[in-house]
Amino acid sequence: MKRTTFVTTGIIALGLLAAAAPLAAQVGYDPAKSPYHDVPWRQGLTGFAGWYNAAIDPAGVAPRSAPMYGLRYDLQLAGPAQLTVRTAATASKRHLLDPRQPKATRMLGEVDAPLLFTDIGLTLNLTGQRSWHGLVPLVQFGAGVASDLKPASDVGNYKFGGTSGTTFALSFGTGVRYVPGGRLNRWEVRGDVTDYLFAIKYPGSYVSTVTTPSVLKPDASTSSWRHNAGFTLGLTYRFLR
Repeated sequence: MKRTTFVTTGIIALGLLAAAAPLAAQVGYDPAKSPYHDVPWRQGLTGFAGWYNAAIDPAGVAPRSAPMYGLRYDLQLAGPAQLTVRTAATASKRHLLDPRQPKATRMLGEVDAPLLFTDIGLTLNLTGQRSWHGLVPLVQFGAGVASDLKPASDVGNYKFGGTSGTTFALSFGTGVRYVPGGRLNRWEVRGDVTDYLFAIKYPGSYVSTVTTPSVLKPDASTSSWRHNAGFTLGLTYRFLR
């Protein structure tokens, strides 16, 4: 719970700080000296990379923290809203576990467990269709799926997402775009903090009373929702006015 609270609180705090920037009024500025500048491009393609910070799951078998990389596409809608389609992959690994063995010997090593996140959602630019001193703070939220690209079950029948290797995921977060303007106004640098929320599902063998102790407490739930953070930097090419 401490990690969940930290990630969620951090995202909310960053969003509030970003929202404070555009509160200064533009009235009274000479247009040539105004801190606000129009961002005319309606679409953007971003390549990004960073770090996926996985939550600690109770059984210790879920894909772990790892480098993250991906692509996103943004389409300007009405007002400050953008339609966002994003895909991101991680180079995660996970532990193999045999729940039939005693606690001291049940961990069998680790295997590759790369994750693929795909989601669609809305991004709200808090300064609208313009930048403030070259900055565009934003908040974003979406929904999609998280998939294990190597979803084979282990000896204890654990499989990411239950039986399919894929699970529903929500995403929300905040970020900031830097728009340099001038001859480079098609290009942007952006940073994002994203919370990926999805359920870790365990097989019934993890709460079995046949082994002592069981992997999870006998009365524990076999589905556990976890917040997982993504910290990324990206380079955006903007196009089509």
